[in-house]
Amino acid sequence: YLKVSMKDQFIPQMRYTYIYSSPSDYLNPIFWQTTVSEAANLLSLGYMIGGEKWKDKDKTMFKNPYAQFFKFETELRKTWHLSSHTQLVSHLDFGIIWSYGNSSAAPYTEQFYVGGANSIRAFTVRSIGPGSYEPSSKSSSYLDQTGDIKFLANIEYRSRLFGNLYGAIFLDAGNVWAMHHDDSRPNSKFKFKNVLKEMALGTGIGVRYDLDFFVIRLDWGIGLHLPYKSGFYNLPNFKNGQSIHLAIGYPF
Repeated sequence: YLKVSMKDQFIPQMRYTYIYSSPSDYLNPIFWQTTVSEAANLLSLGYMIGGEKWKDKDKTMFKNPYAQFFKFETELRKTWHLSSHTQLVSHLDFGIIWSYGNSSAAPYTEQFYVGGANSIRAFTVRSIGPGSYEPSSKSSSYLDQTGDIKFLANIEYRSRLFGNLYGAIFLDAGNVWAMHHDDSRPNSKFKFKNVLKEMALGTGIGVRYDLDFFVIRLDWGIGLHLPYKSGFYNLPNFKNGQSIHLAIGYPF
């Protein structure tokens, strides 16, 4: 799966993004962004006119096999202004990518992942999933911990401490899943009945320094639940269930 997704391939992609943002005078605004993209469907129709079958593999463009997929991602953010310097912000992100025709797997750059400074902050980037898959090698596991389906949910309480320094308390949950069975990554396929127990969960605290033109952010994430272990608080130990992130801007 990893070899197929990272092979040389041409991506003739079209994308449409719809963005809605509440007027600036709204007390509790929302932000909604939805992106729909596709790759190589018109090209494959051209090949069909030329006598090729839709499901034939390894059709090429500029001497490289081309990727063929449909991708959908939607993101919603809601902000409640509790006082002049206090906010409660929630965030939802869902995405799915379906590969077919000339492709058996989506290009690696188009796949979804969770973890990191703008996702589930208790875990490092690409260190969770897909599903309840537990990698055998921790040193290189981040390479194949991507998926075709993503769900991410966050909630964060932000309040000013003093001056331009703000504090935050947050809770993050989510995971990625494979759309199809993958022998190299057992338990990675999406199954609706397993969604809740396969959610990675983390909490934490952070500080933000507002420089007006950008924000410097430091978050300390603490893991609560790993998808591939039973029980609720199932981290091996408290020391290994932490992650620190230094970033620019708010996570959502």
